[in-house]
Amino acid sequence: MSFQTSKTSQLDTFKVAAIQMASGPNVAGNLSEARRLIARAAEQGARLIVLPEFFAVMGMTGKDQFAVCEQPGSGQIQNFLRETALLHKVWLVGGSIPLAASVPDKVLSSCLVFDDQGNQVARYDKIHLFNLSMGNESYDEARSIEPGTQVVVVDSPFGRIGLAICYDLRFPELFRAMQNVDIIVLPAAFTETTGKMHWETLVRARAIENLAYVIAAAQGGYHVNGRETHGNSMIIGPWGRILDRLPRGSGVVIAEVNPTYQASLRSGLPALQHRTLHSC
Repeated sequence: MSFQTSKTSQLDTFKVAAIQMASGPNVAGNLSEARRLIARAAEQGARLIVLPEFFAVMGMTGKDQFAVCEQPGSGQIQNFLRETALLHKVWLVGGSIPLAASVPDKVLSSCLVFDDQGNQVARYDKIHLFNLSMGNESYDEARSIEPGTQVVVVDSPFGRIGLAICYDLRFPELFRAMQNVDIIVLPAAFTETTGKMHWETLVRARAIENLAYVIAAAQGGYHVNGRETHGNSMIIGPWGRILDRLPRGSGVVIAEVNPTYQASLRSGLPALQHRTLHSC
């Protein structure tokens, strides 16, 4: 675990939001669209807002991330996240952005969390890198991305928040390693090919097996680089019910989180306490 903040008293009920976009290669344009959608979510009362994977740049190739790669702590994308969180007094989960890696020919795909004072309180580097060769589609993130190694959970006024990115969704052991999180945030850019068959099932499964809320913020639509992403950003309750969703296009998904309801489910079905098989 890493980047855990000090424990704070949890709110009674609060609203959360997932932002859906169809980002392109122009960073300024993407940030402008993200700014508009974050403002809409904040106006609707969201206190915790999650952006999608690649929200700031969806390049023509994987190598395009190098042109906008930032050093940790500085750069236009990080400044945008910091300033926007402070402006709206929200906790903002910055999807994924390219940060400098330990090797010169790769970047880290990093999810940054900023609190309502504009302070960075967590960073998660994507662990599982997407690889698909199916029909005319071919992706291999390992060519341009260095994988992360740390599971990251952050304590917040909203409870324990576990961080994951896109392809991580297929690896339930990651979420078990988070150790009883209240909320899972999942920025993503699922392809239409895999998303139409697996996305909803996997997102709901992660919510059900962890009795956690899941805020899944996705890319959704056709992109300049020819990629088609599945969309269907959604917020799932701890009983597996879809609280809100957006099939395609840019927009905001919003729902209320009720920690008392979640606690009652965990008390009535204490499955998290019944685990007997643990990884070594």
